[in-house]
Amino acid sequence: MRHTLPIAPQFYVTAPQPCPYLEDRMERKLFTALQGEGADRLNDALSRQGFRRSQNVLYRPSCADCAACLSARVNVSSFRPNKSQRKTLRRNSGLERRATSPWATDEQYELFRRYLDERHADGGMADMDVFEFAAMIEETPIRSRVIEYIDGNSGALTAVSLTDVLEDGLSMVYSFYSPDRQQDSLGTYMILDHVEIAREAGLPYVYLGYWVPGSSKMGYKARFSGLEIYYKGAWRSVHNPEAYTDVARHPLSTDPIAEQVANISLPDRRPTRGQSGV
Repeated sequence: MRHTLPIAPQFYVTAPQPCPYLEDRMERKLFTALQGEGADRLNDALSRQGFRRSQNVLYRPSCADCAACLSARVNVSSFRPNKSQRKTLRRNSGLERRATSPWATDEQYELFRRYLDERHADGGMADMDVFEFAAMIEETPIRSRVIEYIDGNSGALTAVSLTDVLEDGLSMVYSFYSPDRQQDSLGTYMILDHVEIAREAGLPYVYLGYWVPGSSKMGYKARFSGLEIYYKGAWRSVHNPEAYTDVARHPLSTDPIAEQVANISLPDRRPTRGQSGV
């Protein structure tokens, strides 16, 4: 009788390149391929350890002299909207949510291009064409959704989030929105709405990607109550965001690559999990 042995994921490290969040810093990522019949389980396991998905790759910052990028999530049961967030909910009450399969459309790409040109013209995605955009949306080996937000009056596509459905929550992989409505805080609104989607589905967390203390681009994530970060191998509640501004930038805060890989917990080969109602 022939037995098939499980193949453990192989981890690699990218070459250093300029950090997009902190000046005079170089970033480096630890990554592995996300593929095969165990993709869902691997994504679930590594997301709980601070990894993020980009198409068929899972990655986590692994910079040589800095650990300022902290994986962040909102604990749904602990979240309470503040006064400003309640105003954001009311301001966007005319938006209609529509969840679809991960399929790219011309309307999405047009909104994506306007968003990049206005907000991130010098970013890493600035030259992304329609085919690359379609790959970002559609090349997913796991359960994903495109959450669209439609203006109830005009019918215009106003905001979009590519969202993965994890065993313990929703992961907002990438979001973009109309740059003409900056006063409506659409980025914040989408997070608030995802918290509600997770609550309705009985999922405990909404994963937000990386929070970088001290970075103006990422500071908004610290405004959500119930925020937790993955720090030194465990999820920790954030009660004082300013406490993390300097501690994670020490040159000795990052473990050697071999030690990082050795400490990653990989999933077992149990049967594929059941699906939630998202």
